[in-house]
Amino acid sequence: MSQLGGAAWIHLKAEMAQVLIARAWAKDGPARPWPWADTWPVARLQVPERDVDLYVLAGDTGNSLAFGPGHLSTSAGPGEEGVSVISGHRDTHFAFLQLLEQGDQLWLTDKSGQRYEYTVSLTRISDIRQGPLQAAGEGLVLVTCYPFDAIRAGGPLRFLVLAQPV
Repeated sequence: MSQLGGAAWIHLKAEMAQVLIARAWAKDGPARPWPWADTWPVARLQVPERDVDLYVLAGDTGNSLAFGPGHLSTSAGPGEEGVSVISGHRDTHFAFLQLLEQGDQLWLTDKSGQRYEYTVSLTRISDIRQGPLQAAGEGLVLVTCYPFDAIRAGGPLRFLVLAQPV
């Protein structure tokens, strides 16, 4: 019974955090969603075909990912030249990745309100034991653990969604 309660708590925390993050997003400049937060919203990710609307946090550490998807700080920011990488947990915010198909639209909005549109070009599974993710060119990569129904989290496989600018 405690495992069921723990699982429910994880989902509730993830949903409630997005409400607080949305409030921080509405403020000018980088604003922390709660006083002790070590992150702030840097982008808004929307997938119109899947009714997904999420705020992306600065950084992709475990502390950030517990509350929402996180932007890899060493990757390009929204609208910047290069590849922007956003990661999230497979059992909460990024569970929808398994539903994405080639041609689906992704919208990434930066803090200034500029929206960048992408089209899913490829999904694939990568093994982190083969080395770090290498992405070149322009675009957006969404990353989560794989398989989606794994009993134990943190295995070596990652599910990648690669999207190209429209």
